[in-house]
Amino acid sequence: MGDTVCNGTHSKKLLLSDPEAFDAKFEELVTELTDRNLQDPGLAYALNRLREILIYNVPGGKRNRGLSVIGSLRELLPPSQLTQDTVQQALMVGWCIEMLQAFFLMADDIMDASVTRRGQPCWYKRDGIGLDAINDSFLVESSIYRLLRKQCRDQPYYVHLLELFNETTFQTELGQALDLMTAPPDQIDLNRFTMERYKTIVKYKTAFYSFYLPVASAMYMAGINSDEEHNNAKHILLEMGEFFQIQDDFLDCYGDPAVTGKIGTDIQDNKCSWLVVKALEVMTPEQKSVLEACYGRKDESSVAKVKELYNALQMPTLYHTYEEESYQRLQKLIAQHAQSLPHSIFLNFAKKIYKRNK
Repeated sequence: MGDTVCNGTHSKKLLLSDPEAFDAKFEELVTELTDRNLQDPGLAYALNRLREILIYNVPGGKRNRGLSVIGSLRELLPPSQLTQDTVQQALMVGWCIEMLQAFFLMADDIMDASVTRRGQPCWYKRDGIGLDAINDSFLVESSIYRLLRKQCRDQPYYVHLLELFNETTFQTELGQALDLMTAPPDQIDLNRFTMERYKTIVKYKTAFYSFYLPVASAMYMAGINSDEEHNNAKHILLEMGEFFQIQDDFLDCYGDPAVTGKIGTDIQDNKCSWLVVKALEVMTPEQKSVLEACYGRKDESSVAKVKELYNALQMPTLYHTYEEESYQRLQKLIAQHAQSLPHSIFLNFAKKIYKRNK
């Protein structure tokens, strides 16, 4: 199926690719949220702030989550049903997912005391912002529901999307709570780092909103409402989400910062990452003593010792073995659970994440 959409200007007859149409949609949505239907002129100053918050924090990522809504919908609906209005609504829902991501990241950066995000200072680090960023993140979250109400209220899938976004937000926040409780700063307790705990954190903190949310949104927009169909998709997508986070953990230590765009700090930050959990499963008591002495420390020599330990345990080899096993498991899950859903939805996702280097 094609990936172009009419941009709505009949005089120019231009065709935009989905990524181009998606980018063009953003400014329209910012205007919708900050300029239109302004009842109280006294709010103009606050709405200007909202515009600044949205423009700074929402674009700039890889946009995989947002673009997956229109990409999945193209696989679920025949071209005859993919009207211009439907495409525009899919682009809007995609941006709602990107806003949800921005809301999480703005708050996460404060909690983690992060300095940069997507190659620029974290929002709370900007002059004059500070902890006001907490309320700013709430504004981004609230904007999601304003857009859904304004643009989808008359659609049969409106309530499904509301419930889906609410449930996904709750699940992600539970995962974040578990992550924070498992690895508090300056409290090194390697006994908390189990594979079971790790997988639960990943499932709730990352997999639901990054993988299930975009596809489930498209499914509801295509009129696929049955619990069975959604559970089948969930089986496949949560497996993908787990691998995606494990890959992220691997790249945090072994990725090239020039390619990934960030310098990994999982070791310094005492993170419950796949590498430390896997290392604990295979290391000797002597090696564990070294890990206990060095993990979660900020100094370069401690970090270097943890990396030496990972190399001695052949973590890259263990990771690449896991990657291959995960891909084979994914193929089986698709064959088993996607009988009535297009396999291409899941395979398109898989192509984006397996063997990536950033």
